[in-house]
Amino acid sequence: MNDYIDLYIKESIQILNTIDKSNIEKMANLLVELRSKSGRLFILGVGGSAGHASHAVCDFRKIAQIEAYSPTDNIPELTARTNDEGWESVFKEWLKISKLNPNDMILIFSVGGGDLEKKISVNLVNAIQYAQEVGAKICGIVGRNGGYTAKVADACVVIPVVNIATVTAQTESFHALIWHLLVSHPKLKAVEMKWESVSQNR
Repeated sequence: MNDYIDLYIKESIQILNTIDKSNIEKMANLLVELRSKSGRLFILGVGGSAGHASHAVCDFRKIAQIEAYSPTDNIPELTARTNDEGWESVFKEWLKISKLNPNDMILIFSVGGGDLEKKISVNLVNAIQYAQEVGAKICGIVGRNGGYTAKVADACVVIPVVNIATVTAQTESFHALIWHLLVSHPKLKAVEMKWESVSQNR
């Protein structure tokens, strides 16, 4: 068991040492630009990435002072659209009602980035294509080869694969690391976080 723990930590360090930092910085700059023009951030993910989207929305709103939303936070609408229109269009149709526009950005959290040919996360691909249509910025934090997200995004961080057996676990772990890096980045952090604002002597 300890061998697995050692391996997971070793591989996490390897990912940290090989990740493309330039795309993280590019994403930070795009988010600064988004905030400066009062654009909105829509964070999209399914499964574990949907849970991350909710947490990230909180952080971008509270810490970075960016107006942010996640469609998976509205379960009644999500399930109604799934029931009536189909799962593959839920995000696209949600973004239409939200009047996604060129001042806005979508941020994709995904293990594979979406793949039309393999019919994986097609709802994400449809949302990305709609963002392209309206001229919104597209960013992503994804794993494997980045899928459709990496092909078309304005900035995309692809988590390096060091062990195919733990791609999902590592990718979703690094979703959290990178969005926390972004909201705490000096360019983006607008409000001090609670524990950092409390003196260590108190």
